[in-house]
Amino acid sequence: MITFSILGGGWRTPFFLKLMAELPEQFRIASMLVRDPAKGATITQRWGVPTFTTLDELLRTERPAFVVTSVPWAVNPGMIVECVERGLPVLSETPPAPTVEALNDLYQRVGKTGKVQIAEQYPFQPLHAARLQLVHSGKLGIVTQAQVSIAHGYHGIVLIRRFLNVGFEPVSIQARNFTAPLVEGPGRSGPPAEEKIKDDTQIMAQFDFASGKLGTFDFTGAQYFSYIRGNRLLVRGERGEIDNSLARWLIDHRTPMQAAFERHDAGYSGNLEGLYHKGYSVGGEWVYRNPFTPARLTDDEIAVGQCVVKMHEYVQGGDPFYHLAEGCHDHYLYLLMQQSAAEGAAMTSAPQSWC
Repeated sequence: MITFSILGGGWRTPFFLKLMAELPEQFRIASMLVRDPAKGATITQRWGVPTFTTLDELLRTERPAFVVTSVPWAVNPGMIVECVERGLPVLSETPPAPTVEALNDLYQRVGKTGKVQIAEQYPFQPLHAARLQLVHSGKLGIVTQAQVSIAHGYHGIVLIRRFLNVGFEPVSIQARNFTAPLVEGPGRSGPPAEEKIKDDTQIMAQFDFASGKLGTFDFTGAQYFSYIRGNRLLVRGERGEIDNSLARWLIDHRTPMQAAFERHDAGYSGNLEGLYHKGYSVGGEWVYRNPFTPARLTDDEIAVGQCVVKMHEYVQGGDPFYHLAEGCHDHYLYLLMQQSAAEGAAMTSAPQSWC
């Protein structure tokens, strides 16, 4: 049983509550900090989790193994510091702080003393986890290029760094914005009520790492929800590549192989096992298995669940999985990318406190 508390009632909060509802034998949310009493009462009624309006009240009832912060960007650094000062391990919402100055200040205050990890879920989404496993298997050889059009800002950048296996090395970033009309698609609240055409801004950037590796970032503001803007990925190594959902590699220099990332789900075409995701295979070999079967969870909920499990293991003495330093660095690179696009000039990273 993994027991934790949530501080805040932000947009990500229901993802954690869904974990508890689907896997009550594995996850327990002991309490929540919600400043608005009416909102807190609604959460308690809906999910059965006690809510409190102050951290003192919350800690007087039960001290959780760790806390999850789900609060606005501007509030998050202060919340992390307060929790660390009280001896609480923290799984922080992304990003840990909004500006370069705030990132450095936060890391200098708690980076080396507190148990702080960031809830960066994208590397744990099933398809990305399967792709990363294939990269780590060595089939592609040394990976030197990753073109990512999957997620905004720091989410896309962490995928670039993970596929390329680069750390805090210097990088030169050249970015630009491109604006074009697009039929408005759904949003967080659901499908559009009528057809509208709006300008949509796309940011494209090239990351030239000091090690000679290349990352390409490409994302539009509407891509998460749009019906007509899909995701794309190209990862290239000396012995093969991943082209969206297709892998190519060499057995030897004269024997090429090719196989698709095959998704396995229960509950379709007469299958009576339930309705849940099983995992991915490539060429008949499993490269990812969903650890939460048979719970009915979306891919993003599975990834959030992995963050919680990894945080639990970390608190118990395990290895970090996405340290505050990494969270700071990816958001720092995102801010440099934005600056490059705004100024029309290349930006080069400089060593920061977490490096």
